Amino acid sequence: MDLFGGKLFGFFLILTRLGAFFAAAPMFRWEVLSVQLKIAVAVVLSLFFTLLAPAPAPAAPAPIETVLLLSQEALYGLAMGITAYCLFSVIHMTGQYIEQEMGLSMAQIFDPFTGEEGHPLALLLEVLFILLLFTTNSHLLLVQILSRSLESYPPTSTPHLGRLTESILQAGSAMFLLALQMAAPLLAAFMLLMVVLAFMARVAPESNVLFLSFPLRIGMGLIMLGFFVPYLHDYLQHFARWLDRLLPL
Repeated sequence: MDLFGGKLFGFFLILTRLGAFFAAAPMFRWEVLSVQLKIAVAVVLSLFFTLLAPAPAPAAPAPIETVLLLSQEALYGLAMGITAYCLFSVIHMTGQYIEQEMGLSMAQIFDPFTGEEGHPLALLLEVLFILLLFTTNSHLLLVQILSRSLESYPPTSTPHLGRLTESILQAGSAMFLLALQMAAPLLAAFMLLMVVLAFMARVAPESNVLFLSFPLRIGMGLIMLGFFVPYLHDYLQHFARWLDRLLPL
């Protein structure tokens, strides 16, 4: 096949990888983004990476081999998207930990990003982190990751299934670990508050400690949250380091 045919086949391979990545990656999987916009972004970026390729992609092989190549590109992009989404979900999980200690775990609001019921505090922290991503141009990390993946593993290259699985598992473990580390100071403060309330219940049994605990937990949680928000910028650096460590797979 000629140069144009090879480039065209390479374009579809790259489009398959990017489409699978956007299907699972943070921000791109939001319901508020129209399907037309997602497709347009994937096509434009695929065209851009195809034109920057140093050499034309190989000509289209037999139909069965074509299906296998497209499948492995979709698998590779999906694994990258899941890994990035796990690291992004640390903020949401941290908010859920804090909500549980504040007694707001039953409070739910409509999440415009996913179109489902969500937790208010977790959603607030997620929105703040997203704004921080865009104000610091850190959202371009995802585009840089795609560029690096195409350089390290160009189209038609066979991905290592062991590394794909290991990266996803590491990202899942890091999601729980980093969320617990971020919420640890607030959890310690709530534990101290519970000790104080238990002491009050022991000293003054006639006082309604259970009734007093709800406003105290909510008030202290909001105060601690005010000190916690500036540290979202620190996690942004951890987010970039973990992405650089786990991706490209």
